[in-house]
Amino acid sequence: MGYADAYKDCEWVDFDVLESFMKQVLLKSGLPEADADTVTDVLIESDKRGIDSHGIGRLKPIYIDRLDAKTQKPVTKVDIIKETETTAVLDANNGMGHVVAKQAMQMAIDKAKKNGIAMVTVRNSTHYGIAGYYTSMATKAGMVGLTGTNARPSIAPTFGVENMLGTNPLTIGLPTDEEFDFNLDCATSVSQRGKLEVYGRAGKDLPEGWVIGSDGKTRTDTQQVLVDLTKGKAALAPLGGIGDLTAGFKGFGYSTVVEVLSAALQDGHFMKELNGVDENGKKKPILLGHFFIAINTEAFLGEDLFRKIAGTIMRNLRDSKKAPGEERIYTAGEKEYLAWQYRKDHGCPVPVVLQNQMTELRDRWNLDFKFSWDK
Repeated sequence: MGYADAYKDCEWVDFDVLESFMKQVLLKSGLPEADADTVTDVLIESDKRGIDSHGIGRLKPIYIDRLDAKTQKPVTKVDIIKETETTAVLDANNGMGHVVAKQAMQMAIDKAKKNGIAMVTVRNSTHYGIAGYYTSMATKAGMVGLTGTNARPSIAPTFGVENMLGTNPLTIGLPTDEEFDFNLDCATSVSQRGKLEVYGRAGKDLPEGWVIGSDGKTRTDTQQVLVDLTKGKAALAPLGGIGDLTAGFKGFGYSTVVEVLSAALQDGHFMKELNGVDENGKKKPILLGHFFIAINTEAFLGEDLFRKIAGTIMRNLRDSKKAPGEERIYTAGEKEYLAWQYRKDHGCPVPVVLQNQMTELRDRWNLDFKFSWDK
């Protein structure tokens, strides 16, 4: 199946149109223009990279719905709680996660330029989009970048069935001398909630091993799983899978590390506190924590040398012996780069579910957009 064939039931929308549309929706939702630009940039970058779970697909069901419910604030007031030459603790006051995250990573980069390495943590934030956006900020500056965030409980500990930890990505960016940098952006679960939503929109069952039910068995019924994840009746399996035969304890461990670094350094909320509902079942803010680390390669033996060696390692990996029937080996960030090479000329694929959401948002605010699916 070719790349375009995988999206045969989608309408392809020009990125300029998609970007303008998202910004106008965010402005109508009360975001200041600069913040709307930031959020739009993070979301559109996800779609450009082919990460369909975190772009336009998250606009309404995550951000607009939460703004409508007033469980998230459209104006992001960032307070500096503590700051040193190499560290800072920020409070986002329940504003837009993308806004504070970009500010936090830029602070880490600026501090690392002067001091070699820096770390900035955030509390009382919200969902910040693709973590790889922020590590890319570091790699573009010639630095190693790391970030992580906690999230609503959805991962069960190894040998458990209760959703305790978030999907908690541990994301790392490394500058290389290639056309794309190394960027490992993935959840510490076998699959993240956003990918389950993609399966749900496509009407597909989940692969076995992604989700564990309260009976300890795998579940594949996508739509009901998405409901049961919020009710504690299903949980995502940690990276490595259910049990310890395929080393699920590794994903469990990494997810725990991200949970601690997203809460303990900044006195933030964690695990069940992030359920998004109070004891009466009423929606409440999901106040997340994040961390950002920048390591300046110039503080060691220089950016050029780092990029050259890192690039050589990637090329050696891709040039190694392939498994029978396999045509190529990919390094982290390569598939996203290739997705953009195609999408920059063809646009972003929008399935019917998202078409309906975009139409709904356009009509709600009477925005001046005509889509290809309009009758």
